[in-house]
Amino acid sequence: MVAREKFSSQAAPELLTKMREVARIEGRHFQSVLEDAMREYLDSKVQPKVRPDVMAHFYDSLERNRRLGELLADS
Repeated sequence: MVAREKFSSQAAPELLTKMREVARIEGRHFQSVLEDAMREYLDSKVQPKVRPDVMAHFYDSLERNRRLGELLADS
C-alpha cells in the first residue's frame, strides 16, 4: 500500500466538479484521479520532453541550415 499524506487546499468549484465527474464515470476514488492529474502536471513541468543533447543537435542543425530554410520559405 502506498503511504499517503493529508493536505488541505482550495480549487475552483468547476474544477472540483469535473474531477469528481471523471472519478464517478471511471469508477475511481477522487483522490486517485487527483493524484493522476498531479503526476501528469509534474511530468509536463519537471521532466523534459526531449533530452537536452537532442535539442542541442536540433538547434545546431537549424543554425547550419538557416539559409536553406530561408530559400525554402521564399519559394
